[in-house]
Amino acid sequence: MSETPDRVPTPCPSCSPDLETVHEVLTVTEGGGTYTIRCSDCGHVHKVQPETEREVTIDVVVSQGGESFTANVTAPEDETVEVGDEFILETEEVLSTVRVTSVELDGQQRVEEAPADEIETVWSREVDNVAVNVTVHPQDGSRDDSRSITVHVPGDYEFEVGAVEEFGDDEFEIDAFVVRDDADGYRRDRFEMEGDTAFAKDLKRVYAYDETTSAWSAW
Repeated sequence: MSETPDRVPTPCPSCSPDLETVHEVLTVTEGGGTYTIRCSDCGHVHKVQPETEREVTIDVVVSQGGESFTANVTAPEDETVEVGDEFILETEEVLSTVRVTSVELDGQQRVEEAPADEIETVWSREVDNVAVNVTVHPQDGSRDDSRSITVHVPGDYEFEVGAVEEFGDDEFEIDAFVVRDDADGYRRDRFEMEGDTAFAKDLKRVYAYDETTSAWSAW
């Protein structure tokens, strides 16, 4: 629910009937239906009914752990929804943060962004907890014996090039990573300089060298 503003722009019937002036909000009726306001220019006190913002209901498809479900959200009709936006989705079954991955208009047309009242479906994925794909290469650099694993971490878990990670029986040193198309704030899509970092929710794939075998090499 939006908070009652301290000031509102509106015409003053006393000194400015045709142009908006700043008014101080004095009181608000229960439910917010009527404001009693005072003109900052002439001090005239009068009542107005604030304009109500029209909302629309949007279908949302959420990808979550290899599965998907459909929910819906309400939004102001003129609010722009775009790929990369994150919002909290609350239903009877789930409360999670999701990120917009695609915006669909009438006729199954996919766009990067659109006003809420033009959108048929928002496609999204959960980013509270995510699965990150990791390609693990042998230490000798051979690609023939590379293997792929999936690690499950919180969305804000940070991966860093050069860092050694351990998940269960797997231990590996991160060599590079590729970020997703819907990730915002990154200069490029591939990072391989030591110290480069990214959040798990932004990663498409991590490339690493196996550290597990080094534990056996001493035997």
